[in-house]
Amino acid sequence: MKKLLLPPLPLYLLPLFLQIATLLSAPIYTPVEDITINCGSSGTSLNVDDNRTWTGDINSKFSPFKLHQASTNTSSQVKKAPPSSSVSPVPYTTARLSHSEFSYEVPLTTGQKFIRLYFHPVSYDPGFDRYKALFSVQAGGFTLLHDFNASVTADAGETETLRREFCLNIDEEQSLTIKFTPSRAIPDAYAFINGIEIVSMPTNLYYTASESHGVDYVGNEGKYRIENSTAMEMVCRINVGGSALSFYQDTGMYRNWDSSVEEQKKYLSSRQSLLPQNVSLQLKFVKTPNYSAPDLVYQTGRSMGNNNTKNKSYKNLTWEFPVDPKFLYLLRLHFCEFEPEIMDTGDRSFLIYVDNQLAESPADIIVWSGGNGIPIYRDYVVSMPAGPDQKKVKLILALQANPNNWMTKYNDVLLNGLELLKLSDTNGNLAGPNPDPPPPKQVQPKTPSKQSKKKSTPMLAIVAGAVSAVLVLFCVLGFLVFRRRRRDEDTDDEPFVHSGLCREFSLSEIKAATRNFNEGSIIGVGGFGHVYKGSIDQGTLVAIKRLKPESQQGIREFRAEIDMLSQLRHQHLVSLIGYCKDKREMILVYEYMENRTLSDHLMNPKSDPNAQPLSWEKRLKICIGAARGLHYLHTGGMEGTIIHRDVKSTNILLDEKWVAKVSDFGLSKMSSMTMSKTHITTLVKGSHGYLDPEYMLRNQLTEKSDVYSFGVVLCEVLCARPAVMRTVEKKEMSLAMWFKACHQNGELDQIIDPSLKGKIEDEGFKVFVGIAVSCMHENGKQRPSMNEVVEGLVQALKLQQNGDKMDKDDEIKGETKEAAIMNESDGGFSSNWTESSDSKNSSRVTNTSSDQSCSTTNNSIKGMSGTVFSEIKDPSGR
Repeated sequence: MKKLLLPPLPLYLLPLFLQIATLLSAPIYTPVEDITINCGSSGTSLNVDDNRTWTGDINSKFSPFKLHQASTNTSSQVKKAPPSSSVSPVPYTTARLSHSEFSYEVPLTTGQKFIRLYFHPVSYDPGFDRYKALFSVQAGGFTLLHDFNASVTADAGETETLRREFCLNIDEEQSLTIKFTPSRAIPDAYAFINGIEIVSMPTNLYYTASESHGVDYVGNEGKYRIENSTAMEMVCRINVGGSALSFYQDTGMYRNWDSSVEEQKKYLSSRQSLLPQNVSLQLKFVKTPNYSAPDLVYQTGRSMGNNNTKNKSYKNLTWEFPVDPKFLYLLRLHFCEFEPEIMDTGDRSFLIYVDNQLAESPADIIVWSGGNGIPIYRDYVVSMPAGPDQKKVKLILALQANPNNWMTKYNDVLLNGLELLKLSDTNGNLAGPNPDPPPPKQVQPKTPSKQSKKKSTPMLAIVAGAVSAVLVLFCVLGFLVFRRRRRDEDTDDEPFVHSGLCREFSLSEIKAATRNFNEGSIIGVGGFGHVYKGSIDQGTLVAIKRLKPESQQGIREFRAEIDMLSQLRHQHLVSLIGYCKDKREMILVYEYMENRTLSDHLMNPKSDPNAQPLSWEKRLKICIGAARGLHYLHTGGMEGTIIHRDVKSTNILLDEKWVAKVSDFGLSKMSSMTMSKTHITTLVKGSHGYLDPEYMLRNQLTEKSDVYSFGVVLCEVLCARPAVMRTVEKKEMSLAMWFKACHQNGELDQIIDPSLKGKIEDEGFKVFVGIAVSCMHENGKQRPSMNEVVEGLVQALKLQQNGDKMDKDDEIKGETKEAAIMNESDGGFSSNWTESSDSKNSSRVTNTSSDQSCSTTNNSIKGMSGTVFSEIKDPSGR
């Protein structure tokens, strides 16, 4: 067969490659303390988002204690939150709650720390109504929150969960006490907490070093020192002009960076700006530590553009931040010149205004940093006095193009990143007021009192207008109520699918099948609810997935799965038997898969000594089945292309005969691909480690995005390890990148599942590896179709089966030859064996032992330096 060599990485894909490498790179900073407490739970729980293990506070070293033990009925309790698909299970599933004061005591080393508190404000039961969660939090002598209303804060921010981040210094090794105190302002107030995270930070990341004079104090002549006796609260942290960077993409401190979308929605008041980027730039950290911000912060930014005349007339890029008055704030601006036109001093010079006061004139990033591609940040402290609205005032940041042409080559500005932190006051307080609750319902205007005869005519006109307005209001409300009732009736009564395609179950049938949703029937937790093992129709086993009622995303997934699966029937797709829609209950009924997920059988043998690893032939058959299911979706499922969008080993299920079936179609997209429309533009959704790099960068979804994800699954099948691991060294964190690097270096023998070594036929192995590498090509157009993947895997299976058959034939022939030799010898087995004219054939049999076969396989791996479907023969192999 003709050799297919992997092409070199195209230059236009180099930025993409570097971006993905940055996202999955090892942390630059390793914290001394990395403490995660999953409040209200016992044992340990894995957070799949950051791959960190969270420790429960029940019967552990982090168990809280009550400061007042007057009565036992006021002790803290643990509760489970109502199910929700839109929040992370860890740490938001459980909570610790109490109507009286309780505290956590955490032993810590000396140094500056991040303290992060996680809240999921819901009603945990009738005794803990969400609107009665009103409490204060103190830590290390500082008041972090006072009469904090979690539900109002979440509602005002239009979010289900809250994450509050603080910074404080531990002077000497001691236990940090974090105290939760219910408010006395309302009866039955209680305090609660879902998670606590404590992470060390590099010394003087935000605090002032002893040898430093401090940072610029806007509006004052001198400098301001941020001493260790100060606590801080993070207000916002933005990757200006770039994508959102989650905590696992930070430099090791688990900070979240908002995207340009959030920046523009919440803070940016300017209408015109450009978003330059240079993700291929190799940054040089000279004056700024490389842990200050992720590389992507410095490789993207926001500017005005190169139209000097327009920029001078437009004047400013302006951000407005609502902050609490009567506090000092630390504003950190991150800069890096990455555009090739800006190389020298004076190429881009601009002005910086903070709170309408000139903070920098001129601001020249090249002067500050020393050159292009060198990151730098500038710190400013500003005091925010009280305004007319005592709750919030606006902190305004403005970057102005330099109006003097002789001072700058380009009348432009640039900002790469931004951090805003509130400093504690002289009383050690960081707490501000709660936001305003949602606006109340409109009150009907009162009928005015009688006036003099002289004023009666105008007053009658006013009353008539008011009455008319009320009538109009009632009409509108009546119409909305009618629409809502009509919509609810449609939702509750109308079937989702045509009769005959899918069975509609009653809620009583579902309850009977699951023994009234008995916890003992739970076999898993899906993306949008619990999955129960049930029995219908006198013994037919089914899997019943129950939607979390408050999840809007779950409703869309629910409809998507019914719409697609009710019309799809294929041997390698999980069959939808039916559904139940009863008021707020939304339930899907699938065929039951006896052997769970592919992931279970790849990962569990490492932790379960009784688990048997899958044979290589069985793994190949499972891959072929899943590939055929995806091929059907892409080409033959419905009128158009169905893109699964969440292909991973946990979504490949196995029935009692080990037949693979693709499942979980909640994120699937359907579109009619044409010559003029080759992709779907949509928000990036899926699972980390499996996402197509092109889809991540451009938001352009194609069927080749599924092919990339399936390539990662093939890597999992061969290596028996998850797609992403945060607890290993840098080069091994992303399985896809590590696999490709080992393939290029001829080192695949280092990462193969040990249970497979010596058991894979060499030529079939090369075909399999070639398929996996081709599926994960950075350029989607260069990836194979799923039909080509199926053909390649079938070829690998045939080669494996032929090799196994040859081994069996050789063993039979070897046993016959050995018997003949022994019959001819009178007792000199070894001498007759070595002197036999057929000794070469006999020695071939003895060399196919497990160790030798493993060595042969490893040698063939090392010879694969870049080939895909290679026919190079290993002389020591079969």
